[in-house]
Amino acid sequence: MPRATRKATVGERPFPPGEYPVVVVGSGPGAIQVSHELDRLGIGHATISADASPGGMFRRLPIYQRLLSWTKPYALGDPAGRAGEWYDWNSIVSDDPALRSIMPGLMDGTSSFPSRAKMEENLATFVTRANLQIRYECPWQSTSRADDGRFVLTTPDGDYVCEVVIFAIGMAEPWKPPTPGLELVPHYVEAGPAESYAGKRVFIAGKQNSAFEIATAFLPWARQLVLGSPRPATLSVVEHSLAGVRARYVQPYEDAMLHNGVFLLDVKIERIEWSADGFRVRLSRTDGGRELVYEADAAIATTGFAVPLRDLPELGVATFAQGKMPALTPLWESATVPGIFFAGTITQAAAGLKKHGIPANSGALHGYRYNARVLVRHLAATRFGIESLGPMIEPDAVVSFLLEQLTMAPELWNQRSYLAQVASVSDEGWRDDGIWPLADFVDASGPDAIAVTLEPNPDSSIYPVAYVRISGAVEEHLLDPDAMNEYRGSPHRDQMAAILAPLMR
Repeated sequence: MPRATRKATVGERPFPPGEYPVVVVGSGPGAIQVSHELDRLGIGHATISADASPGGMFRRLPIYQRLLSWTKPYALGDPAGRAGEWYDWNSIVSDDPALRSIMPGLMDGTSSFPSRAKMEENLATFVTRANLQIRYECPWQSTSRADDGRFVLTTPDGDYVCEVVIFAIGMAEPWKPPTPGLELVPHYVEAGPAESYAGKRVFIAGKQNSAFEIATAFLPWARQLVLGSPRPATLSVVEHSLAGVRARYVQPYEDAMLHNGVFLLDVKIERIEWSADGFRVRLSRTDGGRELVYEADAAIATTGFAVPLRDLPELGVATFAQGKMPALTPLWESATVPGIFFAGTITQAAAGLKKHGIPANSGALHGYRYNARVLVRHLAATRFGIESLGPMIEPDAVVSFLLEQLTMAPELWNQRSYLAQVASVSDEGWRDDGIWPLADFVDASGPDAIAVTLEPNPDSSIYPVAYVRISGAVEEHLLDPDAMNEYRGSPHRDQMAAILAPLMR
């Protein structure tokens, strides 16, 4: 087992340049969750960050200072227990009771959506309580390979050499498509105070989260808002994906339906021109190509972010989505450069099965925090010889165990049809194999086992699904939905028992 890295003493900067089994790059929630898991398993590592303090993008975003992810301390489930994570989307998770459910204790009850400042405080509080050490103001500048194949990360402080590197650097680089004239338009991160748009006609390029955030902030001020992009705002999908427009962003959508100064246009932006009077936006409708021209006093590009990959593509890291994201395996490793892993919001690049077209929730903390725990467990077993065997399950308790997970497990509810609870069976009996990516379970070989997950579809139905693997072949079984999301009763017990019957020995 690799020895844990020595903790720095008071006044000493941790993690000086040198050789480490693992290097984590970043100090946002993804890096914090990964570093905590590495500490917990005693895997030696260094965590370095360009920032001066923890928080990552939450040190400055969202620009209008209110998150779209909730924390509800008085909802069902013990707030400090595992089930309470279902309703607290903003805390780092831990097996240590002293580190659990930090965000609810920081909120004043005026909103279930924390402010940006409280989110930053939440992350800093976890780092302090967990005695998590990070070498701040130590930016990763470039990457190369040593003669023995290990990675060399160059920083102003010196080189870090490691067998495994985990980049938790966020979707932090503002991105715009190559639309003529779009380079003249300020990006979302450059938007001014909402009141500075008072009385103006504003064109917003995009119809996803950032666009609705901007529109919501501008509603009391702007004379007219036009949100334009080729694809329609399909709230039936994005709301149920747990990754899209939240209920508090629906007002601009409703205003558009009422023609109340807001318009959502399904258009291709052909060209944007600028003059002293503002912007002329040339558009063509996606439902026939009719050309439109919109005269705007101001414009904002809410066209998203890219991963700041620096020289990783030159090292062989394949990308997709016009170079915005790395191509990943289901366990968040570069598909083309083994040993380079990604954590945090970048894990959305591993799409999973995308049942019904609904993506993973890995772009949000309450999704990728669980990815981080799985990733470190995977690294511990495959790279460092630390096998974390789950507890055995009595045969007559397997049905109850699986139905309990389907009803209460926060990993399954927050990462629907992406993460699954796995239980395997062998001559030794049944074992709880923990949470695992469903795509890897379906595609990879392994012992006879069952993986259960929850799947939503666009018509709002949520239902349990069991994937049974016998002799390498996987078969899918749908269980009945339940209006109260309760799967521990007799009907589901009978269904699960029938599904498990071929695995019983």
